[in-house]
Amino acid sequence: MKKTVTYVLEPEIALDADRFRQHVSEELALPLASPDWQVRKTRQSVDARGRQVKVNIEAEVFINETPQPQRQYQFEYGNVSTAPAAVIVGAGPAGLFAALRLIELGIKPIVLERGKDVRARRRDLAAINKEHIVNPDSNYCFGEGGAGTYSDGKLYTRSKKRGDIRRILEILVNHGAVEDILVDAHPHIGTNKLPYVVAALRDQILASGGEVRFDAKVTDFIIEQGQMKGVVTSDGQEHTGLGVILATGHSARDIFELCQKRDVFMEAKAFAMGVRIEHPQALIDQLQYHRPDRGILPAAAYSLVAQTKYKGVDRGVFSFCMCPGGFIVPAATAPGELVVNGMSPSRRDSYFANSGMVVAVNEPDWKKYAKYGAMAGLHYQQEVEQKACQAANYTQKAPTQRVQDFMRGKVSSELNETSYQPGLLSLDLSGILPETIAEPLKLGLQEFGKRMKGYTSNEGQLIGIESRTSSPVRIPRDKESYEHVEIRRLYPCGEGAGYAGGIVSAAVDGERCAEALAGQYRR
Repeated sequence: MKKTVTYVLEPEIALDADRFRQHVSEELALPLASPDWQVRKTRQSVDARGRQVKVNIEAEVFINETPQPQRQYQFEYGNVSTAPAAVIVGAGPAGLFAALRLIELGIKPIVLERGKDVRARRRDLAAINKEHIVNPDSNYCFGEGGAGTYSDGKLYTRSKKRGDIRRILEILVNHGAVEDILVDAHPHIGTNKLPYVVAALRDQILASGGEVRFDAKVTDFIIEQGQMKGVVTSDGQEHTGLGVILATGHSARDIFELCQKRDVFMEAKAFAMGVRIEHPQALIDQLQYHRPDRGILPAAAYSLVAQTKYKGVDRGVFSFCMCPGGFIVPAATAPGELVVNGMSPSRRDSYFANSGMVVAVNEPDWKKYAKYGAMAGLHYQQEVEQKACQAANYTQKAPTQRVQDFMRGKVSSELNETSYQPGLLSLDLSGILPETIAEPLKLGLQEFGKRMKGYTSNEGQLIGIESRTSSPVRIPRDKESYEHVEIRRLYPCGEGAGYAGGIVSAAVDGERCAEALAGQYRR
């Protein structure tokens, strides 16, 4: 017999396996030590909204019955080595999951990645951290697995309508992720474990007869009679197929330039820009859990949103990609730029917590860049990144200001310890960020300080610049066919095209594009 139960429990019971089993035993009058029953959690979330933290649990209890497999899906990857091919540009989550779905549908994927494989990529990450050298083709954004591989591995998504999230999570589990991600309300793999999962996804593609090519930078499109026939890589080689899934991520500016050069219609889209805010994790634990230390609880996270008005203009200010127990990393994709991002290892055991703290950027902000057309917002974004790098004497040291000092317009006389390896420089961030970012950010921080007492103290500091929150460009596609609105057989996909925001939503979008391509052009 299987029984489904739900509980709201104290963390010390819910998060301790032995005490949780004892609780179930008492609730259902089952012998604690009996091997004839087992309990398995199916959903778990921490609720810290009240003064007393609770954990919400859904579980299955199997009594005199063998537990059913926790995974619900079966995946069959046949040999597609001689099947018709399709080209995928980019080996991030959108590209990798598109490739796996094409294999399921009997199409050979040819994945072209400008960067390096996960192992070789580590050397370039060390170079930007230690020597401040930015490799424009291999960095925290470019390379196997995309930006998420070495910059966190959070799997939470608000997207519930575009595909089966559970299916994506099970594919990750099948390739090495822990089964906990099927249970946790805010699943997370961790930047230390995700590279191994990404490598396993690649191995599956290769074992099924697909191709994955590294150092394969796309430099041109093959467009004939309004159809995308393939692409050309930097070595001059042409790659053709049934269609092209363009899954390059939000930082592939050269691809946007290529689209503009080849008259592939694009449009500017809103994004957000600001800084990373870093605190001691212990402070965030105290503010969120209302207790001296978190004990058995996981490192606390938070989500903050405020609506501000500056010079008569409404602007949203919000936290973005919050990383409990994490690190801040340099995420520039070209020399002469300074960008930061956040990440967390699987244990989330760093001394620090960090989060993007950003302000909405809309069309009026990039008006002076209108001559760049669809790339106006991109040039606005790039100019701020270059200004930050110039202020840092063309190093990757990050302009930094303690929170209260920033709000009072005072350069910090000293800075706090940090997780950011390249180092910090005490600078006035209001002199780097546009006024329309800096001033609403101050107003937003004032509001957040009221909600979380201590959040805006000088125990926190602002580290700039966080500018790659989402793509500043959209490559429009038909809502039904997923093809580009003007060029057939071209499938704009994932974050870079403006249709996803994170690992899971990008993976779902990759699958949908693969299905659309196969449905339209598979013979």
